[in-house]
Amino acid sequence: MRLVAVDDGRFRRTDRRAPICAVVVSLPNEVEAVRIGSVEVDGIDATERIVELIGATGHGEDLRAVLLDGTVVGGFNVVDLDRLHRATGLPVICVTRREPDRRRIHRALVKWFPRDGRARWRKLAAHRLFPVPTGALPIRASVVGATRRDARALLARATRRGYWPEPLRLAHLIASARARTAPPARAKH
Repeated sequence: MRLVAVDDGRFRRTDRRAPICAVVVSLPNEVEAVRIGSVEVDGIDATERIVELIGATGHGEDLRAVLLDGTVVGGFNVVDLDRLHRATGLPVICVTRREPDRRRIHRALVKWFPRDGRARWRKLAAHRLFPVPTGALPIRASVVGATRRDARALLARATRRGYWPEPLRLAHLIASARARTAPPARAKH
């Protein structure tokens, strides 16, 4: 089974862009493609950039699913899971380590994004999280375009040891490595 995992890497709040990485993996552990891009920090381009990265892997027709580490990248740049599913034609499985503090997130979105905070919140809260048992700590997931049962089975196949899917671990490591090696952004004059 071949899937693509997407995650962001480390960035500073003062950065204009945050690195993201798409890793195509044939389960259980063969890396077939890596593509690196970026999103605006706290922007609104996450879904489009992820679709572009997946397309750039050259494996679009061979993929069975998209894995995401959370529904946001680059701060509060919210991924629209429904649009991502429609654009790729693939099931989208979004995982997180723990249940988010929904009240705190909602307050932050409304405070820091007065124009579109509520719209971001609707995308963020559109899909319920459900528990996914693992060999270690349980994780939480949401899914679009597949059943919860299928999502759990795919996550079990993608998790080699511990509790976190290996393709997502790789995507994060690569995006973070890119962030550390990228030259600093130039100041505009």
